[in-house]
Amino acid sequence: MSGKLLEISNLHVAVEEKTILQGVDLQVQKGETHVLMGPNGAGKSTLGNAIMGNPLYQVSEGQILFAGEDIVGKPVYERAKRGIFLSFQNPVEISGISLSDFLRSAVAARTGEHVKLFAFKKQLAEQMEQLSMDPSYAGRDLNVGFSGGEKKKAEILQLMMLKPEFAILDEPDSGLDVDAVHTVSKGIRLYQQQHADGAILIITHSTKILESLRVDKVHVLVDGRIAESGDASLIDEINRNGYERFQNKRA
Repeated sequence: MSGKLLEISNLHVAVEEKTILQGVDLQVQKGETHVLMGPNGAGKSTLGNAIMGNPLYQVSEGQILFAGEDIVGKPVYERAKRGIFLSFQNPVEISGISLSDFLRSAVAARTGEHVKLFAFKKQLAEQMEQLSMDPSYAGRDLNVGFSGGEKKKAEILQLMMLKPEFAILDEPDSGLDVDAVHTVSKGIRLYQQQHADGAILIITHSTKILESLRVDKVHVLVDGRIAESGDASLIDEINRNGYERFQNKRA
């Protein structure tokens, strides 16, 4: 399980010519779960999109090494095939393709192998049951007419089916009620258990989703830079005192 998976060095990222990230350094080992927290506008989602290769987020300086290879400049689909996964704060609706067909195509693209229908449907049904998802959603157009909670569950379902090497979960608990937060947290925990070498970066404002998860490291992002990194005790400090100490540290 040991071994460096992701190494980010002096990363500067701009959006529409405005610099958001200003020298981020981050290392993630295989099997680790990292949490990225910080005030609104700090650049948390920018970091996730830059790792995934969203072309709207331009790397102006620095490196992103994944499994030892610099992936800056690589297109999104290549990063996805190499095992990088990004869930969205606001999952998009896609008409004309069912959740099941989307996932089967994604698994085939990820593995480079033909996906046998019977085995896929069996696995999909099992994972949907784990997430308390109505099985009829498998045949519905992707996210079309889904509630906010069902969209988030569909994102975690993708995580469980694709088994990426590195998963970036951007606000996976955003807009969810207590029951849905517990279900999504369960899905993340199952990924941790089923894919021991898989690493996760959870971007979040809330800490409810973290309560039942193993967290190895916490990073606090302020004004485009990591102000402090530490263990899970940082979560408790932020819950008690907010971000003022870290903002003062960056001032």
